[in-house]
Amino acid sequence: MTDEIDIERFARHIMLREIGGAGQQALAKAHIVLIGAGGLGAPAALYLAAAGVGQLTLVDEDTVSLSNLQRQILFTTPDVGRPKVEVGAERLSALHPGTRIDTVARMLDTSNAQSILAGADLILDGCDNFETRYAVNAASRALGIPLVSGAVGRWDGQVGLFNASPQSPCYRCWVPQAPPDAETCAAVGIVGALTGVIGSMMALEAIKHICSAGETLDGRLYLFDGLSLTGRTVRLPRDPACTGCGSVSASTGL
Repeated sequence: MTDEIDIERFARHIMLREIGGAGQQALAKAHIVLIGAGGLGAPAALYLAAAGVGQLTLVDEDTVSLSNLQRQILFTTPDVGRPKVEVGAERLSALHPGTRIDTVARMLDTSNAQSILAGADLILDGCDNFETRYAVNAASRALGIPLVSGAVGRWDGQVGLFNASPQSPCYRCWVPQAPPDAETCAAVGIVGALTGVIGSMMALEAIKHICSAGETLDGRLYLFDGLSLTGRTVRLPRDPACTGCGSVSASTGL
């Protein structure tokens, strides 16, 4: 990466007073880690590379399957069977050669989360299981790295910004424990275009955060209903009793 901005490529960003040259430079210097290169990670990664983010790290242990192609827009039919991070790196580099793409082809868990995420400026989590979400949240909190979290199911989606400051709520303030009746997309289905909506919102929130533009979702959660095409934003205060960031966490070291 050089310090020079490609004026022609990023002209539409630079014209925006909320981004401008300074914001584009901030994007060029930013390192974002994406947990999951699937339905949410794919559109988010495409828009972040296109936006000129300097470094993206893709974390995903899976290979491309035929059932992914209904929503995971980084991949095409000939990619079936290939590692997602390998294909993703090729596509993102072709989109913007100036973005450095790093790949981690293994599952993130409590044993490796901090080593994978260390040095990042922002984390985007679009994974599909609570175990990984909690590991990402704990490492995000411990390392002081803000976390944009997205989730989808059936026709509904949500986006939130957690751990943006020591006073901000963490993901466990929103979901203290994994719901016993948690559903998966494989079990209940999902409309493909919804992942594009929520993944793009995650990228938008990331750009706003990096450029200090507008009002981020720090302390708030956006809920989207795709069937009625309506959305609402709810306040999410930090929970003093949260096991992830409250007094219980501080006293137990969790």
